[in-house]
Amino acid sequence: MRIGLDIMGGDFAPSATVQGAVLAKAELPASTELVLIGDENLIFGQLEESNASASDFTIIHADQKIEMGDHPVRAISMKPRSSMAYGFNKLANGELDAFCSAGNTGAMLAGTMFTLKTIPGIIRPAIAVALPRKSGGNTLLLDVGLNPDVRQDVLYQFGIMGSLYSHHVYGVENPGVGLLNIGSEEDKGSILSKAAYQLMKGNPDFNFVGNVEGNELFFDKADVVVCDGFAGNVVLKQAESFYYLMKGLKCSDPFLERFNYENFGGTPILGIGSPVLIGHGISSPLAIKNMLVQNKTILESGLITKLIKAFK
Repeated sequence: MRIGLDIMGGDFAPSATVQGAVLAKAELPASTELVLIGDENLIFGQLEESNASASDFTIIHADQKIEMGDHPVRAISMKPRSSMAYGFNKLANGELDAFCSAGNTGAMLAGTMFTLKTIPGIIRPAIAVALPRKSGGNTLLLDVGLNPDVRQDVLYQFGIMGSLYSHHVYGVENPGVGLLNIGSEEDKGSILSKAAYQLMKGNPDFNFVGNVEGNELFFDKADVVVCDGFAGNVVLKQAESFYYLMKGLKCSDPFLERFNYENFGGTPILGIGSPVLIGHGISSPLAIKNMLVQNKTILESGLITKLIKAFK
């Protein structure tokens, strides 16, 4: 199992990324090969500062770096020797089994779309994020930004992808899939949501539990909630702001801490032929470690194979 990490990606790279890789190496099985991609001099220097051995990792030198302010699409093509471009190319060539980065999110999405292949049968990939539930466990929300405009058949496919992820990665038996809406009745909402409801109702591909309103997201109404990327991104950013607002007010609660992005590490892009995780730009070593561990969990779940089979 070979997991690639963009060492140059993130606001606190390469310090946070290398330290995160060191933390992950101590937690992951010895059979997991961590491939560090970036400026080798910086990598060696950071490993030495962390009292870690370079022999524990595979290091691939990349003499270019995609900056946070670079244009997403042009960055991948204009910086072919960047750590991010190398990661995608090696993933596409089968030299890596998974890849993750906390770098430029737009460039990560562009690299995914232009370098990797969508699983045959899937109309649009989606970004999924875990929202903590009050009773424990998580609700998987997708899409949260990749597809601001979608059709009802795309939302239907999100339901399939989310259900498979919830079952095989989170271990939920027969996950309930809901449709984000402004009311519980099937005739509520936009033209899109009403059409999607009719398509999803009584379907044989997943356990549809109906509409889910915004005030039900953190409870037990559904294990998976699907929506367009515009609404999903608004929900995600609102949840993030709620966490930082409560922390700023010195509020402390175990449930509140489950909103901390560090605990999840990264958000997966579902619908492509390899596991790719996007980390938060401000990722700490703990977040980087959890992103690598999460990628290993996805690989072990056989999710990609399950998705390929479902969309044959």
